[in-house]
Amino acid sequence: MISAIILAAGESRRMGQPKMLLPWGTLTVIEKVITTFINAGIEDIVVVTGGAREQMDRIIEQYPLRNVHNRDYAAGEMLSSLQCGLRALIHRPLRPGLGEEAQATLIGLGDQPQVQERSVRLICEVYRKNQAGLIVPSFQMRRGHPWLVTRSFWDEILELKPPQTPRDFLNTYTSQIHYVNVDTPTILADLDTPEDYEKDRP
Repeated sequence: MISAIILAAGESRRMGQPKMLLPWGTLTVIEKVITTFINAGIEDIVVVTGGAREQMDRIIEQYPLRNVHNRDYAAGEMLSSLQCGLRALIHRPLRPGLGEEAQATLIGLGDQPQVQERSVRLICEVYRKNQAGLIVPSFQMRRGHPWLVTRSFWDEILELKPPQTPRDFLNTYTSQIHYVNVDTPTILADLDTPEDYEKDRP
């Protein structure tokens, strides 16, 4: 089974307000990301939260997924959120009805509502065909999200210490990455500033 970790623990300093809660069409930003993964067929999803915890919890509890709070979110390190998500996959039981443990997980960003369902499906299809340990989408030679990492690498990610980052991990294993070329820049887009939001919002 392929799980997904959605990193949604940032403080939204540059946005000036909790960006995961901003409207995105008829949903919020975080809901759009969640529904994209669900519609792509991902049954086991872990959302890692940080700031605006109560509001986030109220939204997330409406969906069939697991919610993990990163107590170190104020440090602003993506690594700690990724590690929280991996620990949840390893140590916390699956939702009822999901039998097998995940052998791979997608790493997605909670502030990336632009990501398309077809991109998520494509990465999963490539994994099922070739079982590569690291699969990263690429647009015009630039890495994007979500990327996939198999269980064989999880312990190594858990052992990383700041200032190491997930990017450092990927750079270490560049020769083992299977790149999937996509035809959309949405794998690169995220929402950091009010300008980003106004430019891309539906």
